[in-house]
Amino acid sequence: MPKILIVDDEPDALEVLGFNLKNAGYEVTTADDGDTALKKARQQLPDLILLDLMLPEIDGLEVCKLLRRDTATSGIPIIMLTAKASEIDRVVGLELGADDYVTKPFSPRELVLRVRNLLKRRSEGEDEKPQKMQFGDLIIDLPRHLVTVAGTRVDLTATEFKLVILLAQRRGRVQSREALLRDVWEYDSLIDTRTVDTHMRRLREKLGTAAKYLDTVRGVGYRFIEN
Repeated sequence: MPKILIVDDEPDALEVLGFNLKNAGYEVTTADDGDTALKKARQQLPDLILLDLMLPEIDGLEVCKLLRRDTATSGIPIIMLTAKASEIDRVVGLELGADDYVTKPFSPRELVLRVRNLLKRRSEGEDEKPQKMQFGDLIIDLPRHLVTVAGTRVDLTATEFKLVILLAQRRGRVQSREALLRDVWEYDSLIDTRTVDTHMRRLREKLGTAAKYLDTVRGVGYRFIEN
């Protein structure tokens, strides 16, 4: 049974989210501040974290940043929950490593769907047949859910890993932002296509010298090139 850590300082939100996720078949633990969230994430290693942005002690953005810096928790999918709807808040959250971003108020049913889709993407990445793809000093190891550049491990989120796999498997072919939203996020029009650009920018930063394989096709989307 997948374990979900819900981090929110509002008791009503914890109760509603916990109720819906338990009914959907998930094991749920909760935290009402950033410090407790970090401790539980490191001790329990949940399969996914629902992380509110406005938290006492340590806010959600800082919690996300610290989780991504820790090797033990860097690959845990994170969905940010926040009452802030501005684009800059969404972009900052995604750039710090969140896999998805949901603005309050939201439909519990939609949130459960997003949780299910994100866990499915992670599971698909782990259950691939043993296979490696190598392009120069970039190695993508599917069964180990591992990417290395010049022998150094690159810590990617579940979404970033799915994104680089899809582009590499379709190398040479341009993938539109809409196609990436559909095939990586499994959404049609629920999230802005700029989400793709934010993830691509962060992926390039993490890949360093291997970012040369990710090509932007202006006005269309992205493609993986081997030369």
